[in-house]
Amino acid sequence: MSDIALEVHNLCVDYKSFRSTSIQNNLFKKKEKTDLVHAVSDVSFCVARGEIVGIVGKNGSGKSTMLKAIGGIFKPDKGTIDRRGNTVSLLSIGVGFEMNLSGRENVLLSGMLLGFKERFIREKLEEIIQFSELGEFIDYPVRTYSSGMYSKLAFAITSSLDTDILLVDEVLSVGDEHFRQKSSARMKGLISDEQRTVLIVSHDMHTLGELCNRIIWMHDGRCIADGKTETVIEQYRRFMTTGEIERIV
Repeated sequence: MSDIALEVHNLCVDYKSFRSTSIQNNLFKKKEKTDLVHAVSDVSFCVARGEIVGIVGKNGSGKSTMLKAIGGIFKPDKGTIDRRGNTVSLLSIGVGFEMNLSGRENVLLSGMLLGFKERFIREKLEEIIQFSELGEFIDYPVRTYSSGMYSKLAFAITSSLDTDILLVDEVLSVGDEHFRQKSSARMKGLISDEQRTVLIVSHDMHTLGELCNRIIWMHDGRCIADGKTETVIEQYRRFMTTGEIERIV
């Protein structure tokens, strides 16, 4: 189907959780036991070109891990991710910056890693710096940034570079009220491009309700609901109140 921008099929992402059996083991560096954690388990879905999809779920449900796999940060242990030749950018706190480089240098590096030419990125540089509101801190090492400053720069870079698929992971609520409003306005502008596909992970049901035409609900690494925004958000809110899952897929 030519209108499909992204297809995820039987996606599984596992990782090992290391734990020591006692304080003595920690002190004497004895071998630790490992548990295999199924962060994402057998998830499948398709996203149409121009579709805006929200992803909800409790902390640890696999939302961010799935997004990072789609963005190429994590390698799937099983299954396939078909991006249909589209360029993908991931907007996520803690991903994509070299901590010893300055913010300005990271703008250039991030853009080139996304496949853009240096000349194009330099043409966008002042726009990105101005939007980030970092001022003189743009020339400070990123390791000196607060989480809010980090997120402002990440949002400014990713939202200024034109990719086919935009993955947004829990960054719509960072910064002060002024920056949140500015970010929301820019996100709405990006979404207005009918050719751009967007996946948004967020706990902000109001924002997802405004921006998305579809919601995927993740729970314990699995997709347990995938449907209309209003329907799935209402199901999820009831779950958060009662603790009971109503399966609607």
